[in-house]
Amino acid sequence: MVILWLSMFGLSIASALLPFLPIEAFIIGGAAARPGTTAAVSLGIAAGAGATIGKVIWYEAARRGVQSDWAQKKLAGSKIQPFYDRWSARMEGRPVFSGALMLVSAFVGIPPLLAMAAVAGLLRVPMWVFLPTVFLGRSLRFGLLFLGADVALH
Repeated sequence: MVILWLSMFGLSIASALLPFLPIEAFIIGGAAARPGTTAAVSLGIAAGAGATIGKVIWYEAARRGVQSDWAQKKLAGSKIQPFYDRWSARMEGRPVFSGALMLVSAFVGIPPLLAMAAVAGLLRVPMWVFLPTVFLGRSLRFGLLFLGADVALH
């Protein structure tokens, strides 16, 4: 079980960084290899934790990238600046709104979490809001997917 858990954790980090690697396929394989509710919960947490780490990397890349001189020059003379300012104002000082958006994205996948992680970094959503909502949403999503695959396969 430990090897499967660590494999799922590592694969979910890779999947979070590289969107062409679908973690869902690995989850179905994991459910086939290790059936049961306990395994589904444990592997859901492993996949959720790995996905969260991967999305933190996207968050940090966007947060640091927007502060670069190049990005500031591009924002200053573009049509994006009003959009950026409007969303910054909406998110700033509203952790419940930011958290709800991140939780829906992490659980449902709409809007895509990769895009939302980058947007959260750009808009400087506090890490104390970003981390738990992404972890909770992804763990629930993957845990339920494990359970569904387990029921379908066994």
